[in-house]
Amino acid sequence: MESSTILTADVLDIIFEGRNKDYGAYDLRRSYNRRLKVSITVMLSVICMLSLGFVFAGKRKKVDPALLAMKDIELAAVKPEQPVEPPLPPPPPKPPAPPVQVQMRQFTTIKIVQEVKPEEMPPETKELEDVTIGKMNKDGVKDDGIVAPPIDVAGTGVIEGPKKEEEDKDHIFVSVQIESEFPGGPAAWQRFLHKNLNYPQEAQDNGIQGYVTVQFIVDEFGNVSNVVVLSGPEELRAEAIRVIKKSGKWTPAVQNGRNVKSYKKQPLGFKLNDE
Repeated sequence: MESSTILTADVLDIIFEGRNKDYGAYDLRRSYNRRLKVSITVMLSVICMLSLGFVFAGKRKKVDPALLAMKDIELAAVKPEQPVEPPLPPPPPKPPAPPVQVQMRQFTTIKIVQEVKPEEMPPETKELEDVTIGKMNKDGVKDDGIVAPPIDVAGTGVIEGPKKEEEDKDHIFVSVQIESEFPGGPAAWQRFLHKNLNYPQEAQDNGIQGYVTVQFIVDEFGNVSNVVVLSGPEELRAEAIRVIKKSGKWTPAVQNGRNVKSYKKQPLGFKLNDE
């Protein structure tokens, strides 16, 4: 563009000098002011039309006179509140069921004692050497136990002595060198009685106590037999016999270095505990 025409030329002509004005940007910039005016005019026209429409629409709407009429509002009568009764207290809890009663039986601990009353003491061994053992006392001739004299076998010239060993095999000794005893000695016998001897309930209820003297035979093998009661309360005798029979094998008596049958007397004491 010539310098003489720059002062009078439009800004767009100066910017797009030497450029392709048919591209479109030139026409858009050139017609920008016209398009702006048209768009503002159209927008204002639409706004005016909408405003007029709202105005006319508001005038046509009628107000219902019933809505404007004032009505007296009657308040409902309020009843006074009735006093509220306090709630009833809850019922008391049920008492717990009584505990179940377990069946019970009186049991008195048996106290086993070794002391024997003087009148119930069994006779000493020396007093039994020349008598026969029995269930009662009886006077008579003493049993000397004299050994029969040697037997002369006629015609042979041989003197045969009595067969003492064969006789002793079935003989029951009253006096022996070593007496029979419960296996383990007195301490084991006490433990056995504590475990197995029962105090009869009938005797406990009637307050019966005392000593029962039992006599029995211990053979050469330690077996117990011929158990009898010599003295003691009747209510306690059956239990004394039972416990002796249950005692099992004893250590047999010893005579002349061999086991023999012998009598054994055993006192058993039944005593109630003093409360």
